[in-house]
Amino acid sequence: MSPPPATLTADYERCRRLHARYGRSYYLATRLLPAWKRPHVHALYGFARYADEIVDSFAVSGDRAAALERLDSRLAAALDGERAGDPVLAAFTHTVRAFGIHHADVRAFLASMRADLTVDRYATYDDLLGYMEGSAAAIGTMMLPVLEALPGAEERAREPARQLGLAFQLTNFIRDVREDLRRGRVYVPLSDLGKFRVTEADLGAPYASPAVRELVAYECERAREHYRRARAGIALLVPSSRPCVTAAYELYGGILDEIEAAGHDVLVRRARVPWRRRLAIFGRHLLAARAAARAERRVEVA
Repeated sequence: MSPPPATLTADYERCRRLHARYGRSYYLATRLLPAWKRPHVHALYGFARYADEIVDSFAVSGDRAAALERLDSRLAAALDGERAGDPVLAAFTHTVRAFGIHHADVRAFLASMRADLTVDRYATYDDLLGYMEGSAAAIGTMMLPVLEALPGAEERAREPARQLGLAFQLTNFIRDVREDLRRGRVYVPLSDLGKFRVTEADLGAPYASPAVRELVAYECERAREHYRRARAGIALLVPSSRPCVTAAYELYGGILDEIEAAGHDVLVRRARVPWRRRLAIFGRHLLAARAAARAERRVEVA
């Protein structure tokens, strides 16, 4: 029996499944978006996950570098109009073209993925921010055209979108200190380790020492500052996108809440927002999402 023909619908479905499997908190938040926007968010997530898997999936750095170069070449060809030949790339390039997503943001993201092949420590937070400019801030600005800023607010919304991307990724770095160390990477700036007299051996211990807890508390407050800078951007989005972004803001911020509730010990176990709280956040914003979607439909009919 021959396989079914490749379709754009199937390409987007592949991205949706990737998102549902690996990005559960944000996937839940996307359920609050109008149905037509969700596939495009899935495509952006799917592409980011696709590239990240390349970085983490090969034992030899040269193999990873070659795979990223192939991805870059195939992406460039697809953006020029050639058939992508891969469901994730097909959906991603369709979304990029449909929303006029800046190619510079795509290039910045891929540059950070390449950095992961050769850089596994960052001396200062400014150095880490340079990496996150592509790996996180660029994701926020790529997402912005899909979420839609209010007319006339597009430029003002870019910086909060950047800040939200930084907040999300820094939250992940704090939560995943032990997991990243096992992969040979330390995303906590070395200057911060020195400030709190924490060694890499301390980060690999079974539980967090008082010094590690102080370090984690410091990084949590740094992440909170990015959340604060991002908050005002939610009001710059069209109403139908605000419940989704607010829910994602609360879900990822909830990871910091869980870390703080555990006394800033991120080594004993991975911090997770309990499903009951996730569903409560989703439910709290569901009525607003439905009301905003209905209001937009009424405007279209009028």
